[in-house]
Amino acid sequence: MSTPTARQTFRATVATVAEKAKAKLPQAVNGRIEKAVSLVLQGDVEPMADGTITVYSSTDATRRYVLQGTSCTCADFERGQAPDGWCQHRIAAGIQKRVTELLPNAQDETSVPGVTTDTAPMPASLPEAPASVNCHLTLAGRQVQLTLRDTDETRLLTRLQAVLAQYPMPEPPAGPPQGTGKDWCAQHQVQMKRHENAKGVWYSHFIDGAHCKGKRGRA
Repeated sequence: MSTPTARQTFRATVATVAEKAKAKLPQAVNGRIEKAVSLVLQGDVEPMADGTITVYSSTDATRRYVLQGTSCTCADFERGQAPDGWCQHRIAAGIQKRVTELLPNAQDETSVPGVTTDTAPMPASLPEAPASVNCHLTLAGRQVQLTLRDTDETRLLTRLQAVLAQYPMPEPPAGPPQGTGKDWCAQHQVQMKRHENAKGVWYSHFIDGAHCKGKRGRA
């Protein structure tokens, strides 16, 4: 049996993603998913450096539409005719995004039209996972954000607990020992200033208009 070519792998992945889109998107989108598949296969979906997505018309070589976030400049979207805003161009952008995620990183772009490794952010296109959670962690001294997604909320929380157990909260820095040392005020929990004269040495701090020498009930 021969090994599938890059083109065959690409087309098979597009078909798989399209089938999943049919199961998730409103039935009222009608033939928009099929049209979106054609746009992806023809290489008419192009992520731009500014984060927008350009989708070229399948019937007019001089026309193109721009997607920004979840909006599209096509008439189907702007006139509110696309069910829940799912015009063929927005669906196409979503399919391409998912296909790009699924294909191996070493995929030869020149042999697979429509696939790009552009790292510019793409709009939310296909429905989000039923359950998701974000958490901030410290890795190698850097703050990072981790997103977990799942189809089951209970399982998601179990996964989250396992992650948090690996990265516990750092212990707060230890303060000066409370109630010990002549220069520590156990009453107000502050450091006192050292004073000295001919009569000797003492410690105090200024609070509420008076000097406190660290003795409870006395200033």
